[in-house]
Amino acid sequence: MNTSETQDTIRPAEATHFGALAADWWDPRGSSAMLHRLNPVRLGFIRDEIDMGFGADPASLRPLAGRRALDVGCGAGLLCEPLARLGAQVTGVDAAPENIAVAAEHAGAMGLAIDYRCGELAGLDLTGFDLVCAMEVIEHVEHKGAFVAALASAMTPEGLMVLSTPNRTTRSRLLLIEAAERLGHVPRGTHHWDDFITPDELSELLAAAGLAMSRPRGIAWAPVKGLHLSDDLALNYIVTATRA
Repeated sequence: MNTSETQDTIRPAEATHFGALAADWWDPRGSSAMLHRLNPVRLGFIRDEIDMGFGADPASLRPLAGRRALDVGCGAGLLCEPLARLGAQVTGVDAAPENIAVAAEHAGAMGLAIDYRCGELAGLDLTGFDLVCAMEVIEHVEHKGAFVAALASAMTPEGLMVLSTPNRTTRSRLLLIEAAERLGHVPRGTHHWDDFITPDELSELLAAAGLAMSRPRGIAWAPVKGLHLSDDLALNYIVTATRA
């Protein structure tokens, strides 16, 4: 990975966009309402994967005890805090200092010791993580291959990576951008459809970083179920990756 690429993974305009939403991040009815609805689905998937991948006791309340977890693009800590409650020693990284400030304040109020950092992941010299997460992040970064390589370098040889991202399909353009943003479910300018990546493209990025991707699971929406794991990959999907 060359240095110029690692310096360019953060897009300043994206950091500014999400930093402007920082104060509202923990409001389940605010601008991040969709993330609040999405979080339980992502956490359910992560819990199943750590139980299987780490041989954790499914009945344990702290299956990540003694392990280190990294959440990249952590925002104000919506995923970091549950991971800490599952027993992990958690580090959260974000491009927006406003998000890091809100995250640290909220974690302190909850009595959670989470190490929050702001900046380029590749420049923070973070290594040795058992679990590395980047949820709804890769579609917002520059030089996606460099970003994936930086995630991989932070992970232990036996570690587990979890990524989720919108798929680049006609349905995702219509529903995640045209409908969701115009109806106010997602702040305007949050998504750029051309930056969405397909499962095949993500698999190639992970392979280039020496990682093997699992079979993707879709995150779909239905009137009765709401957001849920599905075989339908058209809108959003979630995967794990391990050393090849």
